[in-house]
Amino acid sequence: MSTITSVNPTTGQPIQSYDLQDAAAVDAALEAAARAQRAWRLVPVAERVALLTRMAEVLRAGKTRYAEMVTREMGKPIVESEAEIEKCAYNCDFYAEHAPQYLADEPVPSNATESVVEFDPLGVVLAIMPWNYPFWQYFRFAAPALAAGNGAILKHANNVPECALAVQEVMEKAGAPAGLTATLLIDNAQVAGIIADDRIAAVTLTGSTEVGAIVASQAGRALKKQVLELGGSDPFIVLADADLEAAAETAVKARYINVGQSCVNAKRFIAEETVADRFVELFVQKAADLKIGDPMERDTKIGPMARGKLLATLHDQVQRSVAEGAALKLGGKPVEREGFYYPPTVLDHVKPGMIAFTEETFGPVAAIVRAKDAEDAIAMANDSEYGLGCALWSGDVARARDLARRIDAGAVFINGMTASDPRYPFGGIKRSGYGRELGVYGIREFVNIKTVWVGPAVAPQATTAPE
Repeated sequence: MSTITSVNPTTGQPIQSYDLQDAAAVDAALEAAARAQRAWRLVPVAERVALLTRMAEVLRAGKTRYAEMVTREMGKPIVESEAEIEKCAYNCDFYAEHAPQYLADEPVPSNATESVVEFDPLGVVLAIMPWNYPFWQYFRFAAPALAAGNGAILKHANNVPECALAVQEVMEKAGAPAGLTATLLIDNAQVAGIIADDRIAAVTLTGSTEVGAIVASQAGRALKKQVLELGGSDPFIVLADADLEAAAETAVKARYINVGQSCVNAKRFIAEETVADRFVELFVQKAADLKIGDPMERDTKIGPMARGKLLATLHDQVQRSVAEGAALKLGGKPVEREGFYYPPTVLDHVKPGMIAFTEETFGPVAAIVRAKDAEDAIAMANDSEYGLGCALWSGDVARARDLARRIDAGAVFINGMTASDPRYPFGGIKRSGYGRELGVYGIREFVNIKTVWVGPAVAPQATTAPE
């Protein structure tokens, strides 16, 4: 492959083709990044974060244009694309404010004097990013990584090259040092060589569990730090004492935002059987009201899926789940119009072992599971190879807090929907990956946590001057 082509999922038609960079161009980018990072690490944190403030300003100034790029290349409804750009800016502002505190030396009580733990940058980090949040996924990583003194090389998904180049445009407009950040338009086969390159210090990946395993093995062979945010089949638990109207309203948003194409979308809705019928009724009503249409129209809630192959995979999962005994309550077949449209789909009476329960459904399909009681709901929530996020709905918050401790997930949101937020660490366990982004823990993933032990000063020995 010498070029990559961006395709508009709303029409299925090509947008533009881009030449892939050759080995010489990649080598030049890595060398420039390594050189720039050696200087950047010496810049005081208080000065580094000024770059983040400028990044936020550039993002907000270009929000309309950048949001239209996102919608054009991957189909996200325009209102959600605008929110994505604003969230990137907020993330930059957050770390501009808090990074100096998060990276400050920590005194260590000891018999020595002034011993501390320091947080030094690792070097240049390779960011392998997905198409579903083409701006957020990058800036979620880049703001803390740059504040910590690292450089950043972006290898983006090849179906969003316009967004990938726009990310680098933001960095240049914000005044990032030349070479410190770069976007590579390359074939996936070139990634292994970049991971192995001595100028790359660490790797961060957001993507599928299958790709995560490949990248982890490549980085492991090179003994390089990794942060992996991978797949998810997040449970959304509705207990009998929950506010069903509020739970159903939030559940529909949690499933169908970004047309269901997010690792952290709620996917398995586990309701206690005493309230399951009413919850399903409310869920189906609200899902049926979501407008399917052109994602550039501001009232559209369901745009196209990002690629035709994704739609085909999702439809196959739906068909197999129905064949296994799931009850189709809504949707269930592609929309007859140009582009890659799949309607909001609801599968009821899904059971453990069915495709919709065990596999990640990356699109607008909700699997509703019925639990005998809270104990059964927790057991089924944990009956998954994934462990990214979980929502738990109950009128008894104290009880919900106790139950949350028993849920295998990187985050549990009580009476809300799982979401990423710069204030809180984000990541998963099991086959959803390891490491954390965001919060104080995220900024410390790509640093050398260094002990500096300082003993008492030794007085110089007196000497006798020669006569």
